Amino acid sequence: MTIDKKQNGSELTLTLSGRLDTTTAPQLEEALKESISGIEALEFDFGALEYMSSAGLRVLLAAQKKMNKQGKMVVKNVNDVIMEVFEVTGFVDILTIE
Repeated sequence: MTIDKKQNGSELTLTLSGRLDTTTAPQLEEALKESISGIEALEFDFGALEYMSSAGLRVLLAAQKKMNKQGKMVVKNVNDVIMEVFEVTGFVDILTIE
C-alpha cells in the first residue's frame, strides 16, 4: 500500500492505493499519528484502494474518534468492494462517505 499525504493548512488528504490489511494498517496508523495533530479536516481518498480488512477498519474507526474531537473526517471515491465492507460492518453509519 502507498500513502500520499497532502496538507493544506489544517486540512489533510490521505490518498491510499493498494491493500489496507493487517500488514499495511500499522503504516497508516503511523502516518496518522505523525500528521493528525492540529488537523480540522481529514479526507481519505480511496480511489485506488483495492481491498480493506478489519485491521484497516480499526484504523479508520480510531481516526474517526479522534476527528470527532477536533474536526471532521470524510472518505471519498470508495469502490463497490470496500463500500460493501462498510455496509456489512455498519461503518456507513459511522463514517461520512462521499
